[in-house]
Amino acid sequence: MKTNPFCFAILAMLCVVASAVAAEPRRPNILFILVDDQSPFDLKIYDPKSPLQTPVLDRLAAQGMTFDGAYHMGSFSGAVCSPSRHMIMSGRTVWHLPNAPGAMKTGLCPPELEQNTIPAVFNRAGYATMRTCKMGNSYEAANKLFTVRHDAGKRGGTDESGSAWHAEQVLTYLDERQAGRTTDPFLIYFGFSHPHDTRDGKPELLDKYGAVNHADRQTLPPANPQAPPLPRNYLPAHPFHHGHPNLRDEVAVSGVWERRDEITIRNELGREFACCENIDIQIGRVLKKLDAMGELDNTYVFYTADHGIAIGRHGLPGNHNLYDHTWRVPFIAKGPGIPPGSRVQGNIYLLDVLGTLCDLAGIPQPETNEGLSFRPVLEGKQDTVRDVLFGVYCGGTKPGIRSVKKGDWKLIKYDVMDGQVRETQLFNLAENPDELLLQHGAPDVLGLTGNRPDKHQVNLAADPRYAEQLAELEALLLAEMRRLDDPYRLWNQPDDGLQPPSAEPAAKKAKKTGKTKP
Repeated sequence: MKTNPFCFAILAMLCVVASAVAAEPRRPNILFILVDDQSPFDLKIYDPKSPLQTPVLDRLAAQGMTFDGAYHMGSFSGAVCSPSRHMIMSGRTVWHLPNAPGAMKTGLCPPELEQNTIPAVFNRAGYATMRTCKMGNSYEAANKLFTVRHDAGKRGGTDESGSAWHAEQVLTYLDERQAGRTTDPFLIYFGFSHPHDTRDGKPELLDKYGAVNHADRQTLPPANPQAPPLPRNYLPAHPFHHGHPNLRDEVAVSGVWERRDEITIRNELGREFACCENIDIQIGRVLKKLDAMGELDNTYVFYTADHGIAIGRHGLPGNHNLYDHTWRVPFIAKGPGIPPGSRVQGNIYLLDVLGTLCDLAGIPQPETNEGLSFRPVLEGKQDTVRDVLFGVYCGGTKPGIRSVKKGDWKLIKYDVMDGQVRETQLFNLAENPDELLLQHGAPDVLGLTGNRPDKHQVNLAADPRYAEQLAELEALLLAEMRRLDDPYRLWNQPDDGLQPPSAEPAAKKAKKTGKTKP
């Protein structure tokens, strides 16, 4: 029997094509996990003395990379999560967002930006996109572009009303992919409504952390020795006004209200930890499912928060400050090519996420993106992506609070209450990582925290020995404010001829608007 040369050639060609297809690498999946309000110092990977138990996150860190320098850039709103989540979605800096004051009108934000956000970019690239998260205070125009979306506010103490609900949405989606034998790579935006207040935990986890879901404003919660200890930088009151009159997080959080006493703060920390451990459990369920599907090894997993939270640190309960417990966020990454058990400084913003995800997936970054890809950091090629970091909070009285950090040195400036409060803080974070103040050494505070600060663990702004560092950071702060189109200037800065978005006296305006939303 003779062999047909033509058929043989076709067969050989098909074999070559099949071999090439088989050799083509699979595009990676992405699981981006975002929790609402979590200080990095809640977690043992950042504070080994923390009583919070998160074995799943501990494993994730051991198998991947932990970032010691991850930050949200800040907020122009009392709802700090809103600009933070806009930055994550769009890769835009804080004053260049669609909801930033005057940004659309002045051209600092391009029209139809939502078409260049995470879901739009990954949809166009052939990814299957899915989202579950809290409702509200987010980027709705972008959120609705996810192919599958299940958002709801879930801050209750049961599986149906709490964090398990969000996990169920992801598990159901993965079941459907498995049943339909879907092969397109996925991007899952796995968000939680907790541990943002109201921090209603599940009974068994509340018991573990000595807490109750306290809702009676007229009484204190029961004292419980199992409740977490006060933070090392706890204060019964901030040493000067934070600058946002009638701020919801200062006066109206259920279980705390205006109280800063030991019993209240320890109970609220217990509630926070109960919610955080439940989130850890739910993440474990999803990772287990991905492993069973054979998808985990080809999936980049990111864990972070939209911003930190105080809960008693520095006498503050919320996220409207620029101390590291609130300005910084936890950030863990695991996936192909990421060195296991590695730890880096990073110096990343949350707004760097979009560019990094595109880089990892081999997708061109949209022209509107202003973030930096930290893929070189993930691959162990460099330790940081920038030297200087900027932070802002001016959701209350103007100009508000600003921060800048370079190396170990950090500056925070307050220009609030229409000039009635003007304060400068300078910290060497290598020597004073908790940003302790003179007030932390007061006898009544020492008796509560048991933490005895060293003499140098104070605000160094008025110390002439550090005048050079202060001057450098003051100059860097002004440079960053100019570079990022900050519409305000502080009392000791040139006004640059700016006309801020509102000319109404800020303190009067704050009194009119009253409480802010969460």
